[in-house]
Amino acid sequence: MPAPTNSKRKRGQSDQGHFIARRKLILQQRNLLPIASAKERLVEEVKKNNTLIVVGETGSGKTTQLPQYLHNAGFCQDNKIIGVTQPRRVAAITVAKRVAEECNVDLGQKVGYSIRFDDMTSPATRIKYMTDGLLLREALLDPHLSKYNVIIVDEAHERTVHTDVLLGLLKKVQYSRSTASGMNKNLGKTNEQKNSNQDQLSQGLISKSCQTSKLAPLKLIIMSASLDAGCFSEYFGGAKAVHVEGRQHPVEILYTYQPESDYLEATLITIFQIHLEEGPGDILAFLTGQEEIESVERLIQEHIQKLPQENNKITTIPIYSSLPSEQQMNAFKPAPSGFRKVILATNIAETSITIPGIKYVIDPGLVKARSYNAVTGMESLNIIPTSKAQALQRSGRAGREGSGKCLRLYTESEFRKLTDSTVPEIKRCNLSNVVLQLKALGIDDIIGFDFMEKPSRMAIVKSLEQLLLLGALTDDYKLSNPVGVKMARLPLDPMYSKALILASEFKCLEEMLIVVSMLSVESIFYFPREKLEEARAARKIFSSSEGDHITLVNVYRAAADCLEKGKNASMKEKTLEKTLNKWCKENFINYRSLRHARDIHSQIQGHAVQMGLSISSCRDDMLQFKRCLTASFFLNAALRQPDGSYRAMASGQNVQIHPSSVLFRTKTDCIIFNELVRTNHTYVRNLTRIDPLWLSELAPQYYATEG
Repeated sequence: MPAPTNSKRKRGQSDQGHFIARRKLILQQRNLLPIASAKERLVEEVKKNNTLIVVGETGSGKTTQLPQYLHNAGFCQDNKIIGVTQPRRVAAITVAKRVAEECNVDLGQKVGYSIRFDDMTSPATRIKYMTDGLLLREALLDPHLSKYNVIIVDEAHERTVHTDVLLGLLKKVQYSRSTASGMNKNLGKTNEQKNSNQDQLSQGLISKSCQTSKLAPLKLIIMSASLDAGCFSEYFGGAKAVHVEGRQHPVEILYTYQPESDYLEATLITIFQIHLEEGPGDILAFLTGQEEIESVERLIQEHIQKLPQENNKITTIPIYSSLPSEQQMNAFKPAPSGFRKVILATNIAETSITIPGIKYVIDPGLVKARSYNAVTGMESLNIIPTSKAQALQRSGRAGREGSGKCLRLYTESEFRKLTDSTVPEIKRCNLSNVVLQLKALGIDDIIGFDFMEKPSRMAIVKSLEQLLLLGALTDDYKLSNPVGVKMARLPLDPMYSKALILASEFKCLEEMLIVVSMLSVESIFYFPREKLEEARAARKIFSSSEGDHITLVNVYRAAADCLEKGKNASMKEKTLEKTLNKWCKENFINYRSLRHARDIHSQIQGHAVQMGLSISSCRDDMLQFKRCLTASFFLNAALRQPDGSYRAMASGQNVQIHPSSVLFRTKTDCIIFNELVRTNHTYVRNLTRIDPLWLSELAPQYYATEG
């Protein structure tokens, strides 16, 4: 074997030197985190208390360091796991990557993450980051969460619907594990205990407790960036709260003198004002969704072209939840030398993650929030003002590494009118998925469930009715078998789960898998202003006169054909991806969204195969597919009115076809839709034209009585 050359030896020495320097830097950074000084105290408190609330601002190091402290203190003995839940995918992934690097291990070994449609764990994983929804799904298979010694619920202040349900469930798991092992220290009383009513506990999780006696009590840590931890402490029977100092530098808050009529234009102007008039530092601008982000990104690129060369050094980076994980990571990379980084983000960047280098924050004061009307049974996404707590979180992003500025694009008097905190999601969303998961966990008395904050009785009743109509529940509101059991196993909205089960019977599961995957991502098509006519012409190639669902099938099939040709030409994986990217550009298809849809497709297909669903295709017999769509989404049907608008049959609401639909400006008697969007009008999106007579034929349980 030849001896290594000098250049190879030098490169090896340089790599080793770089590695040692990197390890040293990581250690320094860890020791400088505010949480480092509280290390011993925190470990001691976890040993003494089964439930602990840790309050510390984002940037204090609690998410990355506490699991490592507990691991090193012996909390993973007997191959047990420390689980850390996050409300968002991006946080679960970025934090797991960082902790794996700090532990000097490959991601997926000692440290891993698990999110819907992506699992980077192994039998060796001891610190596991995951979304709160994923831990809820794990409880279906293991009601006592027996793999875990410690569960940390991070960012609990965000009060997502999954977090709230998870807290109720973990309270039960704690009770059952502690009761069985004869220890019941600092658990707090559940509402059931307070009412001397143990029915639910006995019929739910405890009934499955054959092996519980061998389990140690579950240690539960609730972590919140909000100083108001009282509600968590009270819910867990007076659990102890520990405060960890954050590292916050002064942030100057600036307001507008007048309300802004166009917040997107105001955001654009403010970005360039900062760039041309302020000192170095990256900018974080909050927007409400993918379409706004992509629109502002294009406008920035157009504007840069008009600037002199010395002023055009701006790089834009989008970050939103449906962006593929590896692209979300770009936000954490430093800007090229001499450039200013402008991050365009949804409220994903409010908490959960710390993006280095941010000195300026632009906050238009708006957020896209899910809203559910229990009376009409309709759910919609609305753009609403943020709360004061959200505004505070956003401004705090500018003071992580030094003093910064937050430019609020609204007046100070408007800020004073904002609500103090965000309404918990459980009080403003359709609860069908939550109810289905609880039923699958053996919890039948949903109204009596110990929610941290009870949703309205009407919302629970509506969800029960919807699940009954979908066949997930029996007439006495028990989980039906096999339909309800199968629906609960799929990590999807109940309507989509039912659609896949029905598609297996209608012999069009292949097409329905495509539709559900494509509907799980945002904006498959994009229409750049400067090439609007070309983009519209490109869409016509895929457009089906039957509607958007078949159009999405056409896009997916065409992309699959493009990849198939590449594989037949023996292209390598990287070349294949480049070919697909080029095809997407030529056809004005959003490559990011299409790739994400393909990933989701392979994951859901795996679930379908495991469940024994028959995967077959109706090929070009789209009549069969349309009938299956009708049988699945019958609750979302709308009839055309004499004035050209549509009346949603379930709610009686007047709606219009969204301009993005291929059926916009067409005259169609009856449609089914997937989404209701409320802006200046109430729009329906993702539609297919159907025969109105199919409704009573394929959904007699609803339309025979509704008439």
